[in-house]
Amino acid sequence: MRGVPGRVWAIALNTFREAMRNRVLVVLALFAVGLMAFSIVLGELSLHEEVRVMKDIGLAGISLVGIVIALFVGVNLLSKELDRKTVYFVIPKPLHRWEFLVGKYLGMVVTLTLLTVLMAVILAVFLHMRGGQHGVSMLRAEVLVGLELYLLTAVALLFSSFSSPYLSAMFTGALWIIGRNTVELRTFATGKLEGTPVGGLLEWIARVVPDFHLFYVSGANLGGQGVVSVHESFVSWAYVADAALYCMLYVTACLLAAVMLFSRRDFT
Repeated sequence: MRGVPGRVWAIALNTFREAMRNRVLVVLALFAVGLMAFSIVLGELSLHEEVRVMKDIGLAGISLVGIVIALFVGVNLLSKELDRKTVYFVIPKPLHRWEFLVGKYLGMVVTLTLLTVLMAVILAVFLHMRGGQHGVSMLRAEVLVGLELYLLTAVALLFSSFSSPYLSAMFTGALWIIGRNTVELRTFATGKLEGTPVGGLLEWIARVVPDFHLFYVSGANLGGQGVVSVHESFVSWAYVADAALYCMLYVTACLLAAVMLFSRRDFT
């Protein structure tokens, strides 16, 4: 068992290095920075709301870029190895398939964490330039963004363990859209469609799919807490801890399912 962490970390480190060499990540990160800079211009058009506008657009930029990276890089984690046939040389070695899969996921987690922290620091610099403060509330929001990206990557890895990159991207994207609208689905299911088979189906879907709405807090209604904002009445660290626990449990379930599916693939 001593060698298990070393082998997993070796795969994770290689995945991280490969992701960092991807020019698409650099372009997307620059796009986020450009969006933050553009928020300064938009802030000037608002009346005494410059800092709020910068926070809104900055968080939206971090979330948007992270989601694109997690989606399209996540679904290609395994397909690239299959296309280049490198997996045929790695799997026969003293390396379990679950180690290979977990290492790939951890490599993406390290990549997304680094990019999120980097963009958060840049956003903090922009806010300081405009006389605003980054604050604990923004830190909580950025942690929730990171948790959403970790969960999205796990879902993408699950689909890519048995499907093509194109279908994996479609399935993951559709699941993310549904997960971001779970509150609306439940409201619709318990409203006009209450007691109908369609309403029951929608309510079941809202409970089963990953609740990405849990990590989207700005101006959202969460758990009966009412409307919350990263600028005024924000969620507490206890809420962030609950979201982290939910993320960890769902990620574990996705990885276990991915390992079972990936172990059945024939590489001979």
